[in-house]
Amino acid sequence: MTFRERLADWLAQPWVGNAIIGVIIFNAILLGMETSPTIMGHAGDLILALDRICLGIFVAEIGLKLVAHGHRFFRNGWNIFDFVIVGIALVPDAQGLSVLRALRILRVLRVVSAAPRLRRVVEGFVTALPGMGSVFLLMAIIFYIGAVMATKLFAASFPEWFGSLGQSAYTLFQVMTLESWSMGIVRPVMEVYPYAWAFFVPFIMMTTFAVVNLLVGLIVNSMQDAHSQEEGERTDAYRDEVLARLQAIERRLTEDAGSRDKN
Repeated sequence: MTFRERLADWLAQPWVGNAIIGVIIFNAILLGMETSPTIMGHAGDLILALDRICLGIFVAEIGLKLVAHGHRFFRNGWNIFDFVIVGIALVPDAQGLSVLRALRILRVLRVVSAAPRLRRVVEGFVTALPGMGSVFLLMAIIFYIGAVMATKLFAASFPEWFGSLGQSAYTLFQVMTLESWSMGIVRPVMEVYPYAWAFFVPFIMMTTFAVVNLLVGLIVNSMQDAHSQEEGERTDAYRDEVLARLQAIERRLTEDAGSRDKN
């Protein structure tokens, strides 16, 4: 076994992954503490030093993976994700780049790539994106039609909510989320337009209760498919292991029988 293979096996050990997850969580706590002036006033130097140590561990991990896997490192999407996240954290705090330094908190997202269960959730979501695209297109059409209708119907009396197509779309988005939709928007509109409910109620039924639940259903179905696929792969791996053991036992029995025949 070559050095690269031994290094790759060492990096694949569960305790290494768990240790990286622990460092990620610890670093997330440190980044949160940096937002407190009181804490930074008492232990700012220590917190910054620990943050640099955590970053050093992440850089060392990426470096070891590059050594172990070579160019194959960039064939894995999660490795590229980790590489970009750590690379952002290495951007110097120069003029005009302070916003990138604020993106250091993105290091917390590395827990997604380090935890297999979280990876499955993200992969299930990504798998559902093609189907979600059709649903988003349907929702965009509904919002466009609703925004045009609302602007024409209510703009004269409520220009702050429905004065333009953009304002109407934003107001309808608030209605869809059910945030102060009744007392804040619909009832004031109904005081001027008593039959406004005939517009808002069907809109809520189509968006909040139909289209949004359709999105949730697509994501749940995709995650179930991903889980079923993982279970199938695990079953296949276990079957292959059992077959390999049976073949090894068969070879050993054959060798023992051959040796007895010679004797």
